[in-house]
Order: sequence, then structure tokens, then C-alpha cells
Amino acid sequence: MKAIRRFTVRTVLPASLAPLDTLAQNLRFSWHEPTRELFASLDPELWASLHGDPVALLGALDRNRLAELAADEALVARVRELDEDLRRYLSSPRWYQDTYDAADKPDAIGYFSAEFGITAVLPQYSGGLGILAGDHLKSASDLGVPIVGVGLLYGAGYFKQSLTREGWQHETYPLLDPDNLPLTLLREADGTPSRVTLPMPGGQLLHAQVWRADVGRVPLLLLDSNIPDNDDAARKVTDRLYGGSPDHRLKQELLLGMGGVKALRLHARLTGGPTPQVYHANEGHAGFLAIERIRELVEGEGLTFDAALEAVRAGTVFTTHTPVPAGIDRFHIDLVRQHFTGSAEVPGVPVDKILALGVEDFAGGDPAVYNMATLGLRTARLANGVSQLHGEVSRGMFHHLWPGFAVDEVPITSITNGVHGPTWTAPAFTRMAEEHLTPAQIDSGDGWLVPGAEGGVPDAELWQMRGRLRGDLVTAARQRVRKSWLQRGASPAELGWVDDVLDPNVLTIGFARRVPTYKRLTLMLSDPDRLRALLTHPERPIQIVVAGKSHPADEPGVGLIQKLVTFADEEGVRDRIVFLPNYDIEMAMTLMPGCDVWLNNPLRPLEASGTSGMKCALNGALNLSILDGWWNEWYDGENGWAIPTADGVDDQARRDQIEASALYDLLENTVAPRFYDRDETGVPQHWMAMMRHTLATLGPKVQATRMVRDYVERLYTPVAASYRHLDGPGHTGAVELAAWKDRVRQGWAGVRVDHVESTDVADVVKVGDAVGVSAYVSLGDLAPQDVDVQLVHGRVDDEDRLVDVECQRLTLAESFEAGRHAYRGEIELENSGPFGYSVRIVPRHGSLAGPAELALVAAAQA
Repeated sequence: MKAIRRFTVRTVLPASLAPLDTLAQNLRFSWHEPTRELFASLDPELWASLHGDPVALLGALDRNRLAELAADEALVARVRELDEDLRRYLSSPRWYQDTYDAADKPDAIGYFSAEFGITAVLPQYSGGLGILAGDHLKSASDLGVPIVGVGLLYGAGYFKQSLTREGWQHETYPLLDPDNLPLTLLREADGTPSRVTLPMPGGQLLHAQVWRADVGRVPLLLLDSNIPDNDDAARKVTDRLYGGSPDHRLKQELLLGMGGVKALRLHARLTGGPTPQVYHANEGHAGFLAIERIRELVEGEGLTFDAALEAVRAGTVFTTHTPVPAGIDRFHIDLVRQHFTGSAEVPGVPVDKILALGVEDFAGGDPAVYNMATLGLRTARLANGVSQLHGEVSRGMFHHLWPGFAVDEVPITSITNGVHGPTWTAPAFTRMAEEHLTPAQIDSGDGWLVPGAEGGVPDAELWQMRGRLRGDLVTAARQRVRKSWLQRGASPAELGWVDDVLDPNVLTIGFARRVPTYKRLTLMLSDPDRLRALLTHPERPIQIVVAGKSHPADEPGVGLIQKLVTFADEEGVRDRIVFLPNYDIEMAMTLMPGCDVWLNNPLRPLEASGTSGMKCALNGALNLSILDGWWNEWYDGENGWAIPTADGVDDQARRDQIEASALYDLLENTVAPRFYDRDETGVPQHWMAMMRHTLATLGPKVQATRMVRDYVERLYTPVAASYRHLDGPGHTGAVELAAWKDRVRQGWAGVRVDHVESTDVADVVKVGDAVGVSAYVSLGDLAPQDVDVQLVHGRVDDEDRLVDVECQRLTLAESFEAGRHAYRGEIELENSGPFGYSVRIVPRHGSLAGPAELALVAAAQA
């Protein structure tokens, strides 16, 4: 019989154990091992069966057990001690308060993301973007950075993955009960749930309640449309992550961006917290946050759209994570128009202005498409990619938005991703390090190079730890393989072979990630016979643990999983290669520390950054990767191996064949021999040297605390300064800047370089000589203070194109009638070889982020 009503009965804890509820509700438990150990001690078997969920654990303890625990004075004292420790963590000054003393640092930052991967207990993520966002919040908490996260609460999260008998991915969407999650519903003073509301087409309204998750010191606001105020369609807007039709996805992104800003205002009102000076859109999904902030200024302060846009842009950071146009959310422009006209019209905000921010009105674009990355870039003051190589790729990919400027002048910088060390370092590995090394030695990485005889970690102990972690992975993998085969329809009697799956003494390679085609899950299968020989080598075998989900609509990706599973099912290799279904944070916390080598073989340069290999490096594993993403900048020849790439080979099958052969060669001739080359004590000394070098050099770099510091220093603080410059009564700075931009755009047609001449050039030019340059320009209705006249110089290639350019301002020398002016300057020649220069004019204003902001340039013609 089906229940006619459903509600949650909460556990009432004895007074002496009441702090357990606080410890369970703050997601710091997910990376604070003493708190996790406390919960595990309450009932170890129950804790394991509930997959480390403290809220579920407290709900499952009966009254008799709670009474026993309350009578345990040592336990009660430990509960009180950890509660006090959490209070100190939440209130004491940290890096941001004590060390980072920039005058312009923001009071608060709103961080918007479509997914957040913080803990398996709160499954609101699909892959790397969400894990990165979760690590960003955790590290911000550890550093004391005043971030407020904003996302959506998905009723089913991402899907759970299992396999059919034939090896096909099968998806299920179990519903989540927010009342049984570490969440608190925002409520008004009278106890009613707080709401945000968005107008929708057809006179409908989309309502959402707001849940708060506490990520250490960082509040995370999650909007939930599954409430009785909505009709059935509106209730399903937040039903699942990355699911549904374009209209469904668009509504999700409107709720995330526009509703998210409303949620920030709501939270600030209820808590008395500060208003953010910085709004960080983590990918284009959150781009509509700019529209809501524009609406606030237009309605609330009477600004024009253009002035409001300048005020909003001044306080916005945009991070792009995709290296391919296909990875960007794009909607038909008519669909977007529907959501900003009629009953959904934003008062005072013309729909044409909204559409102009995202339309692909550039060479090669589709004017019928609304591009969320274009929206993000056009409404942000500063933008970044997530590795140095990805920054280069992004500047090339979005160059069309800044025509006339060189690719390397496109205003997209890069901040390389990082991972949250306390989350992704195995607790046993951390304890070992802390027993031998000081905190300073661990933070700097230097301690890993100290010999064991001098206080460092002894070789034998470090190697034994690697064996322990590998053994933990083997045990967990056998359990998961058995469970998977039972789900696939096998009987227990058929599964005796599972007890011998993997070997705790064999070189273990990990490969786990989302499964789009460019990540090439099956590159390792390019030559099945050669892979079999590597797996079953009589002296130097390897074993491979594979995991990953493909979006259900990605048929090629789903097919790759089935192909890999079919190979792994073969009787001759099934004890050496396994596919573990339902890759998630819980699995990753055993898989990554347990691997000796982490394999990554994307199609270069399509990996924006990648972070899984960083997590492995924190535990002493070595990376074996294509030089892409973060590995391209931090591979140094001693911290792993670089798989050679066949750049320039257009035939995809041929390229895969070449790179797979290179992978096999490395495994057979370098990686495996080095792993099995042991000294008289059984320790592989060359391998150990690479491990120590990895821990010493990569350990500090891959930390998300380093990443968040970079964001604070390079993006958040400069953006907060620009926001404050244009803020204030009437936003006079924004009004003036908007008027100036309009005047410059109107007058730019009259701007040109009329004539350029060189002076003092000898017949033979030598290094150290100076070349004088005079430029005669017309500025039309603009004044010299509106522009920079720049001398652009550098090497020239075979087609007389400037490369490795530098820019310097020319000095106004003389003004003539009809808006004509003469500028002069001088270049000192510092390098030999082909050299060239040109002259251009760009807008100049003290409030611009850079010369390319308006995408206007007038260059001298050859």
C-alpha cells in the first residue's frame, strides 16, 4: 500500500550529545578526519553501511544506543572538544583576515555554479566542474575567504550508473529528500519558507525555496523549485542535473543566475551579511546573473541599461572551462526572447539589449543562437581559463569577440585549477607525513626530500604506505565488481573468480573521468592484443581500474563504455582490468590514493585542466598523460611521463593509433620496468625518487588553496576595486563610463591612422640602434585623451605578420585642424633578426580593464 502522506521524523539527541547535530550539519565533516572518526566510533558497521553519512547515522541510532553513548563520559568529552574545535574554525581569523591585507579586498564574493561536488552525501555534481567548485568552496573556507556559493538543489542529483548484462550503461534517478540531507531551509521571521520568484512566459511564475549548506565557513545556497507553489512543470525545473529539453535547461539557468542573485539578497537580509562586491560565474550556466543585477539597478536606482551594465560588469568575474565550442550552452534566440517578453518582460530592461549580450553576431557565428559563454564574457570585467594552455586555447576560441586584436591580446587570463588537499589525501598518508614532517615541511614540499635518517619519511615506510593504499583499492574494487555482476544478473555461484580480481602487488593504473569522446576512454584498446600482453606479462604485469559516466544523451560516449566493459569481461583479462560503475566522490577517495599511475589521454588540446591526476599526486602516484591541461605546464620529466602526441595528424584514427602505440611503449619499456626494479629490501629506488620529487614539487602547486589565493589576488581584489569605483550614490562613475563608451562608439568611424614614417634609420640597423617613428592620425570628434596611439612592434614571420609583439604609447607631439594629430616615439632595437612594427589607435579610459574592452581598434594600413 502506498503512503498518502510522507514526512521525516528527526532524531532527538540527548543534551550531552546535541553538538553532534551541529557537527553533522556542517560539511566540514567531509574533510575533517577527527570528526569522521568520531561518527564512525558511534557504530562502525552502520557508519560503513551508510557510506559515511552522519545525518543518516544519527537518524538510524535508536534511543537505547543514544542513551548508552550519552553515558560514555569520554565520548561526551570528545563531542564537546570537536564542537569547540569547529566553533574556533568558524570564527577565528585565517589567511584572508590575517595575511592578505589588500585595502580593496572584497567584503563578500558570490560564487555561482551549476554543480557543486563537496561530498557523496550531497550528490549535486556530475564531474570535474562540480568537484572543482566544491574544492573552491572548501579551500575558501580554510583560507577565510568570504565566499557565498550559489547553485541549484537537484531532486535526483546526477544519475546513478549500473551496467546491463551486455555492458551497457543503465541510468536511474533516485529522489533525494532534502530533510535527510545536511541542509537548512531559509525561513522568514514567522517560520514560513523564504521564496524567490521569477516571471515566466504565459503569465506563469517560477517559485523556489532556498536551502543552505554550510561548507565550513562558507554558506552554499541551493534553489529548489519542487514546492507546492509551482505547477507540475515548474516543480520539475530542478529535477535533475543537465537533463531535459533546451527550454528546461534555459529555465534552470535563469533560476541559477537571476534567481541566484535574489537568493543572495534574501540570505543577506536574513543573516545581516554583506552584499558581494564580486560575482563569479563559474562557466556560462550562471550568465543570467548579470541580467538580474542590471534589473536591480534599473528598477531600484533609475539607471539606464547601459549605465547599469557598466556597474555590473565592473564587479563580475567569468571562468570558462570548455576548450571546444560544442561544450558551450547555446539556445535559439527566439527561445531566450520568449523568456524576456510579455509576462516575463524585465521592467526597464529592453529585450533587444539582453539579446545583444549573448547573440553570435560575429564572423562565423550564428545570429539565431544565444551563446552563454558570449554572455559571460560580455558582462565580465575579468575572465580566465583554468590552465595556462587552456588560457591560450580560450583566447583563440573567443578571438572573434575582439577582432582587430592579436590572439594573445584577447582579455582572458588563466588560473590553473587545484584540488583540496585535506579531502583528497588519504588519511593514513596524512598521518604518516605528520608523524615525520613539520607543517612547514609539508606545505613547502621540502620535507619529502629529507632522508629518513634525518627525520624524513623512510623509504620502507613510504613504500609500505603505497602498498597499503593499493591494497585498500583492490579490496574496494572486488566488492564493487561483485556488486556490479550481481546487478547484471549473475548468480553468486558464478562469481568465485571475483576474489582474485586485481592483485595488491601489481602495478596499478587508474583511469576515471566523465566519458565524452575527446577523453578517449578506449585509446588503451587500440591494439587489444598488445594490451592483453601488458596485462598478463609474466614478470611485469599491469592492472587497470577504470570508471566513468557518460551523459545519457551522448550515444558515442555510452558506446565507449560498453566497448571497454566488453573487453574487461573477457575471461583472460578480467582479473587485470575492471570497470567500476557509478563513479563518484566516495569511489574516488579510495581509487585515486590506491593507484600507482594515473592515466590521462585526451585529444590535445581539448582537456581544459583536469584535476584527477592532481589528487593522485598528493598521495605519491605518478602521472602518465598527454601534455594537456595542467600537465602541460607542470610536467618536468621527473614527476611522471608525457605521452607523445601526433599533433598535426588530421586523420583521427591514424592519430589515435600513433598515440596508443606511444602509450604502450611507455608502459612496456619504461613504466613497468621501473616499478618492478627493486633493491635488496624490495624498494624500487628509482620509482621512489620520482614519488618524492612529485610530492615535493607538485604537492604545493596542485593545492586548491593556491588556486583560491590566485583568484583573490589576481581577480577578486582588482574586480572589487573596480566595482567600488563605479559604485556609490547614483553610480556616477558607471553613468559617466557608459556615456563615454557611447560617445567613443559613435565617433569611432572617424578614427584612422593616416600616415606613418620612420626617422633616423641608417642603411644598416644594428642591435642597440634606435628607430624614430612618427604617426599622423585623425580622431574625428574624439579628443586625444580618449585614445592611445600605440606603436606595436616585434619579430615578423615569413608572411610579414608580427609575432611576440610589444606595445608602447606614442607621445602627442602636435595637433592640427579637423581633428588631426601627430604622435612620435622611438624604439630601441634589442634583438637581431627580422623586425617590424605598426601603429594602431585604441580607446583609453581610466575605468577600462584594458585596451581591448570595447573591441575597437584602428590600425595603420600597409
